[in-house]
Amino acid sequence: MQKKILLSLSNILSEINYKKIIKGKINIIINNVNDIRNAKKNEISFLSNIKYLNFLQKTKASAVFVQKKHLKYLPKNTIALISEKPEQEFLKVINLFYPDSYYTKSTYKFLTTKQIKSKFKKIKFGLNLCVEENVSIGFGVLIGNNVTIKKNSIIGNNSILGSSVVIESSVVGKNVHICDGSIIGKKGFGFKFINGHCYRVPHIGKVLLKDNVEIGANCVVDRGSFSDTVIGKNTFIDNLVHIAHNVVIGENCIVAGQVGIAGSTTIGNNVSIGGQSGISGHLLIGNNVKIGGKSGVVKDINDNQVVMGYPAKPFKEFIKSNR
Repeated sequence: MQKKILLSLSNILSEINYKKIIKGKINIIINNVNDIRNAKKNEISFLSNIKYLNFLQKTKASAVFVQKKHLKYLPKNTIALISEKPEQEFLKVINLFYPDSYYTKSTYKFLTTKQIKSKFKKIKFGLNLCVEENVSIGFGVLIGNNVTIKKNSIIGNNSILGSSVVIESSVVGKNVHICDGSIIGKKGFGFKFINGHCYRVPHIGKVLLKDNVEIGANCVVDRGSFSDTVIGKNTFIDNLVHIAHNVVIGENCIVAGQVGIAGSTTIGNNVSIGGQSGISGHLLIGNNVKIGGKSGVVKDINDNQVVMGYPAKPFKEFIKSNR
């Protein structure tokens, strides 16, 4: 998605009718929105979860919506926009930059078969390939039947897309294999209750599938809301897996069938997740972790742990409690 407008911070605050306390000068240009972990200079962000206080302390964002009690953690040169509901204010700002972000939209301006063959000369594809404008496809790519590749997507060299795959707002690396029926880059399941009403959270991020990733059949990988969803190199995902928005999975991981990973959880390298396991959101799973099948992970797991059960506990404890 492309940014629609650029605004000064003073204009932004006027547009969203912000009339609260401000600490810092507001005569600066804001050129984008971002989450607190990845925000850069001239970007605006927010903090609503205390698990991210450490990111607030070192943020590079020029302005942050923040509760008054967290002001002491804010870097000296960052403008403080004080609010008891920082995320609500931030959502209003997102809509200024990305007015079309609340819904999955298509241009419906697909290339003809002749245009596809002319533009992407070293790919092979089946029947009913739909490619929107502003798409890049590398050499040696194999594409099955009834595949849709939507705008702002990139497919790397020698990747394979099975039949009935949908790609949207995604960057697919080299030698990636996406099996039949999987959807990569759909809008995530994000919502916020405001004054008793449920509102959609916009999803302006992407999905990044690194080199040599394999995605099984009928999987769904949601694009990020304010940042990106990332699956690291050489990671293999089994069939019927759901990976929610902003999830980051490291390299050389194995995720078995019917696993669900909730939003904004980070998983390290060399992690194995057994089938039908569920992992809650905003968690940190360390490197070399093994999670047994049908486990329910509801808290962080340190490096080199083996866990199982619901709630997931160290494997030896699980065995003792189930004798």
